[in-house]
Amino acid sequence: EEEAVPLSVAPGPVGCQLFGYVGIEAVLDQMKIKTMKTGFEFNIMVVGQSGLGKSTMVNTLFKSKVSRKSSQPGQEERIPKTVQLQSITHVIEEKGVKMKLTVTDTPGFGDQINNENCWDPIIKYINEQYERYLREEILITRKRKIPDTRVHGCVYFVPPTGHWLRPLDLEFMRRLSKIVNVVPVIAKADTLTLEERAEFKQRIQEDLKTHAISVYPQEDFDQDPEDRALNDRIREKIPFAVVGADQEHQVNGKRVLGRKTKWGIIEVENPAHCEFPLLRDLLIRSHLQDLKDITHNVHYESYRVRRLNESNRPG
Repeated sequence: EEEAVPLSVAPGPVGCQLFGYVGIEAVLDQMKIKTMKTGFEFNIMVVGQSGLGKSTMVNTLFKSKVSRKSSQPGQEERIPKTVQLQSITHVIEEKGVKMKLTVTDTPGFGDQINNENCWDPIIKYINEQYERYLREEILITRKRKIPDTRVHGCVYFVPPTGHWLRPLDLEFMRRLSKIVNVVPVIAKADTLTLEERAEFKQRIQEDLKTHAISVYPQEDFDQDPEDRALNDRIREKIPFAVVGADQEHQVNGKRVLGRKTKWGIIEVENPAHCEFPLLRDLLIRSHLQDLKDITHNVHYESYRVRRLNESNRPG
């Protein structure tokens, strides 16, 4: 009886030596040209009580009037009895790159005496966007590019009490961090001294750890040691203590975005004054694509699996 000869596959070289220029890195140029032609989508949600500077912060982030309030000037601001979600979409262009930006505001969140289940409309909205994408994706004849309205990042504004996280903050982040990338920030951080700010930040970090709340960037999704090292440095500083301002002031002959006080000007883009630059870098300059990837590969994927399991269940 003949013995079966095992098939052997020659292992491919890990680092193959090239004998001349091939031009592989031109793929990056192709991707850049394609992105510049088609543009890309980014959807951000801001959550927090009234008066914490959500609209100002969004305007500061994108250096333009993109918030709900600036799009509807002159309207009297009334506190809604329930959370009402309002989305505004703009196309922003910088150096030939177009970004379709959707900002979703949550007026009424945390403003009532009884805030029980005030996160329900937000959870419903996030899941509705996943459902909309899923319905497009499972069509037999589907669009080449499915419109993406899924929330890529949720910036949660913690009031600058200087004490600890309220049950409302903890419950919101506990529920929402399972379905969306939550980035907590300490709002209006210029109301705290540097010592109060450092203590408050430490207490928040301890609270998040105690309640096993995984905010963005999540440790579980670090791809390699380099990512882990970068994200560890970010995690040490979260929640960012931020100050928003959409007015320019003259400082040493330069025009800077800042808040004028009788003690001087708080420059929002100066790391010595506040951590706004860290938030901007995280959301736009370093992790924007990662926010989109985790939304698609983790949060949307778990929603898709759950929905398809439900529809395949007999009866």
